[in-house]
Amino acid sequence: MINKIILASKSGVRKQILDHHKINSEVIPADVDEEQIKNSLLEEKAAPELISKNLAELKANKVSKKNPNEVVLGADSVIDLNGELISKPTSRKDALNILKKLNGKEHQLISSVCISKNGCMIWNFTDAAKLTMKQFNEDKIKSYLAKINDKELYAYGVYQIEAEGKSLFSKIEGDENTVMGLPVKKIKEYLKNFK
Repeated sequence: MINKIILASKSGVRKQILDHHKINSEVIPADVDEEQIKNSLLEEKAAPELISKNLAELKANKVSKKNPNEVVLGADSVIDLNGELISKPTSRKDALNILKKLNGKEHQLISSVCISKNGCMIWNFTDAAKLTMKQFNEDKIKSYLAKINDKELYAYGVYQIEAEGKSLFSKIEGDENTVMGLPVKKIKEYLKNFK
């Protein structure tokens, strides 16, 4: 077992998950242009799962190159609505449109993690959870969005299941940590056997 990892993400929720599971971590965000990378992968008709994997690896490798011999964890999550990639909102209007699109439908939330050392991926894992959103009228969606502050909305997307967001769903199938962006059980298994 290793003593400490670097988390290549500025997600407060991912850091909380690691802390909760007693995985000592230091946060060094990767600062990659996610939208540009997503757009270029979408042009190549990449599936949402591949986009999630690529972004997790890119983040981990970028931070790993600058921190030799350290173990770096990169992560990324995307929403897959019947093969369509849904990204984090860039405005309140965008957030409303995303929730209207997901309204009453089933979608997948895909979370990928990658561990890198010396600038190269040494392990990765991708998990998906299935979520079914309840059917709401537009006023109800607007009142839900009014409860989320801008910082959380743009950092974590349109729903935070660790907070108010759980009330949006009639069904959640899969690991809650995956929905929050970090399939921590597999990470722990890997780190436990890490040499």
